[in-house]
Amino acid sequence: MTVSWLPITDDAKYLLAQATQNWQENTNTDHFIEQAIAETSAHPDVLVAAYRYFFYKNNCPKALEVASRVVSQIRAAENLPEDWEQLKPILEAGKEQPTLRLFLNAYSATGLLLAKLGDLDQAMTIATQIKSIDHKNEFGADVIVSILTHSGDDDDDEAL
Repeated sequence: MTVSWLPITDDAKYLLAQATQNWQENTNTDHFIEQAIAETSAHPDVLVAAYRYFFYKNNCPKALEVASRVVSQIRAAENLPEDWEQLKPILEAGKEQPTLRLFLNAYSATGLLLAKLGDLDQAMTIATQIKSIDHKNEFGADVIVSILTHSGDDDDDEAL
């Protein structure tokens, strides 16, 4: 399997392909993913593949670590402010730009992963922030907010 569109070395592409082909063997595939990250000096596309991989393997702590790296890398490369009130207008104005879309996707993923790991307050903060600029619900924040604010009463009624 060759991933020709990804702008990384053939060795890194091979490692990602090996991770895919050996999906069932957690130890080996984790190693392939880690090697691909190292091989590419943590190329953003490889990091995205890695946090998705760890998410689907239900390794939420590792997925969160990698998604947070994507957010940090883009924040540094684009000189994005930490403060949400300063960051919000930048993201609103540029959310169609590929790098900022990647930032928003990774930031939204951190919210989801934090929720899965039980940090519901931080997850809600992130989801609410993303939702405030995501009028088309492209980044999934609306779903996260809905899940986090769902009371569960409907489920209780059905159980009766």
